Amino acid sequence: MKLVVVSAGLSSPSSTRLLADRLTAATLAHLDAEPQVIEVRELATEIAQHLVTGFPPARLAAALDTVAAADGLIAVTPVFAASYSGLFKSFFDLIDKDALTGTPVLLGATGGAARHSLVTEHAMRPLFTHLRAPVVPTAVYAASQDWGEQGLARRITRAGTELARSMRPATPHTTPHAAPHTIPDTDTAAAIAPRSPTGAITSADPAHGLRTVPFEQRLAALRAE
Repeated sequence: MKLVVVSAGLSSPSSTRLLADRLTAATLAHLDAEPQVIEVRELATEIAQHLVTGFPPARLAAALDTVAAADGLIAVTPVFAASYSGLFKSFFDLIDKDALTGTPVLLGATGGAARHSLVTEHAMRPLFTHLRAPVVPTAVYAASQDWGEQGLARRITRAGTELARSMRPATPHTTPHAAPHTIPDTDTAAAIAPRSPTGAITSADPAHGLRTVPFEQRLAALRAE
């Protein structure tokens, strides 16, 4: 299986790449997969060329093909102006609209303050929903003060576990045993029997085939029971 990690950090080293690495480790703790990391900042020039010319340079084309072939994706961005970075969005703007259909995605973001923690929900999740990629329930936002805290470590572990579970092949379902055949009681059979245009019930008689029982006669018989 192939796990692709897209990190849109702008510096080296960066907290965005650090979060991406920790999310990768948490996923691989529960899954045997081959990880491949794409540093978007290294493709910035190629992304701009593709946006202007419509043709991806070879290195960018290879990165786009790698994302399209992923069995699972980790996408991490720094926060700028309360949303994902322009470079992150520009990269995914170049992904074919059907390339990520059905590919499970884990979202991560980094920022300087906790007030941006909903960026994964109001910006990133709709983006991947548009690409028809199922996003795991737990997204991870890491503010500057979160590093070293147990809360961040627990969210990373939970998110990685969810992605690993989503990437595993589904266990084939066993064919359920057929339900035993049951014979409906008389009242049930009468209730579902076809009716004639006059409202009488048409039922099967083992000796004479079909016979018609007037509704009034059947009602009287039921009252007498």
